[in-house]
Amino acid sequence: MSVFSLRNQPSDLAFITQYSIFPFLIQINYFVTLKFKVKPMDVVKPFLDYVRKFIEISEDEFRQLIYPYITVRKYAKKQVITEAGAVENYFNFIVKGLARKYYRKGKEEINTQISFQGHILHSQESFHSRTPSEYFVEAIEATTLVSIGYDNLEKIYARSAKMEHLGRLIITYTMVIKDRWQTQLVMHTPRERFIHFVHRNPELLQRVPQKYLASYLNIKPETFSRFKHLVRAGSKNELV
Repeated sequence: MSVFSLRNQPSDLAFITQYSIFPFLIQINYFVTLKFKVKPMDVVKPFLDYVRKFIEISEDEFRQLIYPYITVRKYAKKQVITEAGAVENYFNFIVKGLARKYYRKGKEEINTQISFQGHILHSQESFHSRTPSEYFVEAIEATTLVSIGYDNLEKIYARSAKMEHLGRLIITYTMVIKDRWQTQLVMHTPRERFIHFVHRNPELLQRVPQKYLASYLNIKPETFSRFKHLVRAGSKNELV
């Protein structure tokens, strides 16, 4: 994971490296923290646009009230963002990439959320209750997050009633979205869930491994494969 805070922006590239040498073998393990000159608002601008869906806020207000508490974090493909058993410390907004949330049931991974740029993704219950997460959060592809730590989010809320109101609006919105998805899982057939998903997110059929999508949509892998084949064959009408 690469991290840089918007509060400090040195221009160096820092490596912390540990190494051990064996005959004919060199093993190098390193943790890399990237600190470099960027235009942070270019990275953070999508989050400002997201906030503006809920409240009116100028860029100056954003810079004063929210911007100082943001950390930009970068993850490689398949890198774990949040571990099950650990307390979720970050509220995350995806500015680039694709990630999933899942839990393990025996040897099976049950996907409960797949999100891409422009969406919120974190272990929500753990974050708000400060209890260990039951979920893993993992990057499906290289992913960049705008993140705000729990303590910093509390500081943002304390700065003004407007920020506290913003927090309530975003939490309510994410709860409504989650409730709508639970309704689809209960009331819609696998075919209906697949059609709805394809119409809204056609590009994810190419970006997300099939086993993740089948699990997320609660569709048997063989049924999902049949639906996907019909879509590829241009027979979307046969799904209706």
